[in-house]
Amino acid sequence: MFILFPLYYYVLFSSPEEDSSLYFTYSGGRNEVEVRNLNYEVTQIPWYERLSELKMPWEMHGNKQTVIKDLNLCVHSGQMLAVIGSSGCGKTSLLDIITCRDEGGTVNSGEILINGKPFTRSLVKKCIAHVRQDDRLLPHLTVRETLAFVAKLRLPAHFTQEQRDQRVTSRVDDVIAELRLRQCAHRRVGNDYVRGVSGGERRRVCIAVQLLWNPGILILDEPTSGLDSFTAHNWVITLYRLARGNRLVLLSVHQPRSDIFQLFDLVVLLSSGSAVYCVDLISIDRRSPEKEAQCLEKARMLADQFVEKVKNTEDFMRKSEDCGSPALDKESVITVSKQKDCLPGKLQQFTILIKRQVFNDYRDLVTLVVHGLEALLMSLLIGFLYFGAGDEGLSIQDTVALLYMIGALTPFAVVLDVIAKCHSERAMLYHELEDGMYSVTSYFFAKVLGELPEHCALTLVYGVPIYWLAGLNSAPERFLLNFLLVWLMVYCSRCMALFVAAVLPTLQTSSFMGNALFTVFYLTAGFVISLENMWLVASWFSYISFMRWGFEGMLQVQFRGTRIPITIGNITVEFDGIKVVEMMKMNQYPLYSCYLVLITVAFVFILLYYLSLKFIKQKSSQDW
Repeated sequence: MFILFPLYYYVLFSSPEEDSSLYFTYSGGRNEVEVRNLNYEVTQIPWYERLSELKMPWEMHGNKQTVIKDLNLCVHSGQMLAVIGSSGCGKTSLLDIITCRDEGGTVNSGEILINGKPFTRSLVKKCIAHVRQDDRLLPHLTVRETLAFVAKLRLPAHFTQEQRDQRVTSRVDDVIAELRLRQCAHRRVGNDYVRGVSGGERRRVCIAVQLLWNPGILILDEPTSGLDSFTAHNWVITLYRLARGNRLVLLSVHQPRSDIFQLFDLVVLLSSGSAVYCVDLISIDRRSPEKEAQCLEKARMLADQFVEKVKNTEDFMRKSEDCGSPALDKESVITVSKQKDCLPGKLQQFTILIKRQVFNDYRDLVTLVVHGLEALLMSLLIGFLYFGAGDEGLSIQDTVALLYMIGALTPFAVVLDVIAKCHSERAMLYHELEDGMYSVTSYFFAKVLGELPEHCALTLVYGVPIYWLAGLNSAPERFLLNFLLVWLMVYCSRCMALFVAAVLPTLQTSSFMGNALFTVFYLTAGFVISLENMWLVASWFSYISFMRWGFEGMLQVQFRGTRIPITIGNITVEFDGIKVVEMMKMNQYPLYSCYLVLITVAFVFILLYYLSLKFIKQKSSQDW
């Protein structure tokens, strides 16, 4: 339920920079967004939280709530419309519906028109830029680099490299000037954990990312949240100037102060059942059922009075047909550029994305150093534990235990690190895919190949010291074969973590599943219990356990072709080292099969990761 107020912007004293002409005035035709009699309801509890009820799927009943009821509005180019209301009134839901990002809800009735046409996902992608409530940026890139990478992803494929560089530089410079980002252009964007630009500047970077493709319709979800009053006021002035540049600006805001309120051309007041500009009246007090019922009744009464008041007037909120598509002639309707249909191909996207990945990842020196020290510390701890065996070398029992520990320690740490990193990037990935900025395939290869140097370096730091400190077989070819097995085992754990992070919605569920899978592979590797003593189901898991095949391969590398002396009293007897492997039932397959199985396991997990990216919405946990 709602109220719309047409407002008139009063002239403010502004700086010369604010009075400068717009660099990014929209050159297309007139745009219009119209909502007619919209009714929408959402499910309050996500599906994965309902699992805690310990009920069968058919016993679960959705807890649905109507958040938008009989809503009508109409706004066109050159106007800025603000949706105002308290938390939970349906502001974000309305913007999500308009931008086709309303998963989990149901439109019961009504329609949304863009330029007189029913809205579709493809039409929304071509016409609307959506700036979300929270920041979705890579923290270690500078402002200019962030915009440059996005600009490259938006340029047509037929441009030459020289044209591409010139256009990127020109477009980025224009956007930086338009949004007054010159003073922070070479600073890192940052986030809650990485020091960077200020909150207001980061918000302007978010809108700059969308302005790079010069959209005619700009939608923002609570752009002033978390900003001080001065920064919020300047930020809304920027949006006002963008609207005057022949754009349609639609934003939600919680409770604007008076100077911000007067910048809006149109205002929609949303509540669970009220329609008046006063927070004490439109907010619903849910501290007790009695107070909630009183507030809802009061809000319903106000909404009914508003409907009755404007029912027979010319208010376009109630007579949407007066603001519909007939008002747009064919010449004024925006002609969507074909540029979006010829964006850079997958190979160009991959090149841009892998550069962005490398720039962001390898500037995070603190994380890289911590991971490197973690791998080195584990290597030195185990290596010095087995150090000093002398000329006699390690016993058979110690060697077997050492080989198992080599394949068990760092892969577990890698699983948790990869899952955490993927979920930190998940929200950004989801929104960039929704915006059609690049394809899943391009991102997949950039992600997988971009992290290979880090994987190789960390495996080298972990695998080399431990081998020589523990005094394992010093033959160069055996060291290389052993290192390759360690490399493949760690990579299998990385691929498994990527799959788990992509297939499950939250960091907690992904960490649990990753830990569970790793524990299963750990227990069925043939060291905790021998392969011949496993029961049927456990033996099945052992065939897909990358730890089992890595352990078996390292045993064969160390013991095959060696003579092991055993002293009994005064008698020393040598026997073939492969007998140790045979006693553990780890010699059933040739050595090369261990490498092939590890490669296959890594390939299967990486394929599952790709399919998860392709077919599962990569929303952040708070969006499910």
